[in-house]
Amino acid sequence: MAPLILASTSRYRRELLARLHLPFDAVAPGVDEVEVPDELPAGRSRRLAEAKARAVAAAHPAATVIGSDQVCECRGRVLDKPGTVERAREMLGWMSGQSVRFHTAVSVIAGGRHWRHVDRTVCQVRELDADAISAYLEREPSLDTAGAFKVEGLGISLFSAVRSRDPTALIGLPLIWLSARLRALGRPV
Repeated sequence: MAPLILASTSRYRRELLARLHLPFDAVAPGVDEVEVPDELPAGRSRRLAEAKARAVAAAHPAATVIGSDQVCECRGRVLDKPGTVERAREMLGWMSGQSVRFHTAVSVIAGGRHWRHVDRTVCQVRELDADAISAYLEREPSLDTAGAFKVEGLGISLFSAVRSRDPTALIGLPLIWLSARLRALGRPV
């Protein structure tokens, strides 16, 4: 069977893919995640997932390659990984009381064929005051996640509702769709 490669440096995506108990390698795709003017968030996630998968597939043409990307949007603004506590505080304040959309794209390349999927998750953030934001960031500083929270951890307390077809998509890799695709490719998932 062809090697399975995750085109990602994300530890969250590696942890998610490991849930499927399939042997795989993770390879840095080396894709510049530059913004394209007027690009819609779902389109951006799709473009970047495909670019990551194509970059790694070009170097490993015999492999089955998985690329993924996630874009968070709130009130017309894309919210990337904050990187600092100050930016995380600003993001959480921006999302307070709002509906936040996450577009998580996955792209699979195998045997010269290409499959794509975008999962959309909508999170309703409860009203957060400065004390609630500070308390969250002290306990779980999520500086390396889009939107500045970890839904799989204490971040779940920031929401009044989460609507999703696939809860793993919000963490970064839609495993329901991916499992079906891998089974269709003959992998025992």
